[in-house]
Amino acid sequence: MKNLLEKFNKELKNMSLLQRLEMIADKFPKAVFTSSLGLEDQALTWAIAKNWAIANGSRNIKIVTLQTGRLFLETIELIKTTNERFGLNIIELTPSAASVEEYSAKYGLNGFYDSIQARKACCDFRKIAPLKKGLEGADAWITGLRADQSGYRSQIEFAQWDKKFSLIKFNPLADFSSEKLGELIEENNIPVNPLHKRNYPSIGCEPCTRAIKPGEDERAGRWWWERDQNQECGLHEPEPQPTNHPAN
Repeated sequence: MKNLLEKFNKELKNMSLLQRLEMIADKFPKAVFTSSLGLEDQALTWAIAKNWAIANGSRNIKIVTLQTGRLFLETIELIKTTNERFGLNIIELTPSAASVEEYSAKYGLNGFYDSIQARKACCDFRKIAPLKKGLEGADAWITGLRADQSGYRSQIEFAQWDKKFSLIKFNPLADFSSEKLGELIEENNIPVNPLHKRNYPSIGCEPCTRAIKPGEDERAGRWWWERDQNQECGLHEPEPQPTNHPAN
């Protein structure tokens, strides 16, 4: 696996975004792209729609999103707008009603403010559990992660092995700067969340997201009440070292 990942990383580095997606789709016909409707994911959605509208009208990359039940209204509206603009039917993955009731009984509806344990438990049933179902049968996972989003993500590569979901995870925007991403969005009139103009570069669930302050990194507004600087919901965690990848 290590050699395969190195091969993919070398090849993808010298490709355009559209070429990267085309290569992934050709080699992994059951690839799934998970979109949070953020800037990166909207750019990837545009690229996926453009690629296969040009090719043959078919899309062999399935697009899903996590409808956690606590999203901003602006995000919910953007799902509808994106579907209409690109002729898509983004699959919305939702937590089970039983898990919502169980969490509320144990921690309270907004218990995630009280402890990291409670916050991670919330992310687990609202995000991780639904995503596991969404990735069932997939042969690759595509995300909008970028290396310069935060220090915690600085080691992101184009292709990585994700141990949690036992899939190759592709990050086609890994080398994109925020400036390059912004140019792509503006040039192609890609619909984006209006909250971005109100200093929300990274948008998750409404209770867990705030606008950032000048000088803060892009993800500083996520779970801002926690002292831990490596704040993630558990969907994306950095790989240890390449030697820990599965053997060839």
